[in-house]
Amino acid sequence: MKPRIIVCGLGRTGYTIYSLLRQQGATVIGISTEPLAGEQTNVVVGDLRSASTLMKAGIVEAHTLVIASNDDAENLAILVQARILNPQIQVINRLFNTNLGDRLDRTLPQHTTMSVSSLAAPVFMFAAFGNHAIGQLKLYNQTWPIYEEYIDANHPWLGMSLTALWENPHRMLIYYLPHHGKTDLVSGVLQERELQIGDRLILATEPSPKKFQTSAIAKIGKFVTYLRQFQQHFQSSVLVTLFLCLTILIATFTYTTINWEIPIVDALYFSVGMITGAGGQEEVAEKAPAAIKLFTAFMMLIGAGIVGIGYALLNDWVLGTRFRKLLETAPIPQRHHYIVCGLGGIGMETVRQLHAKGYDVVIIESDPKCRFLNTAYALKVPVIISDACLATTLESANIQQAESLFAVTSNDTINLEIALSSKGLVPKLRVIVRNQDPHFAKLFQQVFDLDSVLSPIDLAAPSFAAAALGGRILGNGMTGGSLWVALAALITPSHPFCGQRVEDAAMQADFVPLYLETTYHHVMHSWELLEATLTPGDVLYLTMPASQLDQLWRVKPSSGAVRGNQGNRE
Repeated sequence: MKPRIIVCGLGRTGYTIYSLLRQQGATVIGISTEPLAGEQTNVVVGDLRSASTLMKAGIVEAHTLVIASNDDAENLAILVQARILNPQIQVINRLFNTNLGDRLDRTLPQHTTMSVSSLAAPVFMFAAFGNHAIGQLKLYNQTWPIYEEYIDANHPWLGMSLTALWENPHRMLIYYLPHHGKTDLVSGVLQERELQIGDRLILATEPSPKKFQTSAIAKIGKFVTYLRQFQQHFQSSVLVTLFLCLTILIATFTYTTINWEIPIVDALYFSVGMITGAGGQEEVAEKAPAAIKLFTAFMMLIGAGIVGIGYALLNDWVLGTRFRKLLETAPIPQRHHYIVCGLGGIGMETVRQLHAKGYDVVIIESDPKCRFLNTAYALKVPVIISDACLATTLESANIQQAESLFAVTSNDTINLEIALSSKGLVPKLRVIVRNQDPHFAKLFQQVFDLDSVLSPIDLAAPSFAAAALGGRILGNGMTGGSLWVALAALITPSHPFCGQRVEDAAMQADFVPLYLETTYHHVMHSWELLEATLTPGDVLYLTMPASQLDQLWRVKPSSGAVRGNQGNRE
């Protein structure tokens, strides 16, 4: 019997997860704080943290609990209450604080932390590179973008055999949905089946985004940018210093002109002392005509003002925060950079992804008290505190020379305004827009002719559903209404696949093998993978329909865990 799954918190994300699980035929119960229209039999209404509510949902008999509220504190309270009622229950916990989530995963057994931002951000990044990705897959310690290819009359793969696609090591075939019949991918590869109109093919490609090399010219350009930034901040101080020097030179020239017997060094010494108030060589002015004495008095007043302003600026730089902020703030790149508007969860994760790959990023955030500002400063990413809807703000981020722009604030209306403003300034700029509603995301893209409009909920919900069905996963996706998952299975002596050839097991269980790690750390793929025999200790990376995961529930692994921090996917 399939294990019972409870989804606690039926907000936008939670209800999407709940619907996906029901669509895949899982036994699922929802817990909501308010009644839902059309949902009466399988939804319990009450306080999410209440023991009585959890008991009514069947927490004691449940196998998995998905906590999907958008409040970290509430999710932690639900976690504690659930573990008291059922210490063995598997928990899929949605947490915004991923650092806390990592600690919980290491501390608590059967606990998996997932973040909507972390799951969606890579897809946003791939969209900025021009890839129309629908998901991501963790393979070979890399994040591979996932695509769906729909074969129509004009598709270049029409008539191509699946065998030819299978042999490409830089392309990983994940799932095959033929328009006619129910042929699985492995059988189609072995039979050299040709792609027909209406077929759907899910595949992942090895990531190879264009990176700009840090050449000597680029380093010089960055140095020049630093100089420009210092020039802007020190402009007032430089002007005061130049005016002070000019005043001293005028005074020195005047004193040497009225009396050629006065050495220029004495005149300079007196001018500096007179203007700064330090004194010295007063006889230069004492024996001078009355007009020169009036000139000296006038220069003293001017000097006092200039020196006072100079001391004030120096005090502001040394004792204030301007100098420290200048050292901490990175300069705004001049070209080939990415602009992220909105430093929320999605924005910060997108910045981390781009920064980790070596790309230049500029952040535009309207809230000067944003919680992620210190994180951005620590990464040495320039931040502009201003309204991203304004053309002047976008121009200050050098939008004309940018590669792409992300409009990822928490407000859909503001995101649309940012996108339209950006397109008005640079029509050919690739703009990636965040929209909370999965349905309206597609409509927005069509109506406003935007490059990519993505819904984090739409991207992340299948991962939560797949994790609830099959443990920690490598990737997931939706094809023709069917949810498929990618996972790593540790082959034990009692595993149903143990002793079978990968080819036979794949056709029997309707899964697609990706690659195999043997006990000798040898990696097999392509034809070698299909011919391999599974032995205890092997780790088989595969994709399969979520509805078929009960085949893996029948046997629990006796020992061990998947290598490479992947965890056991049984």
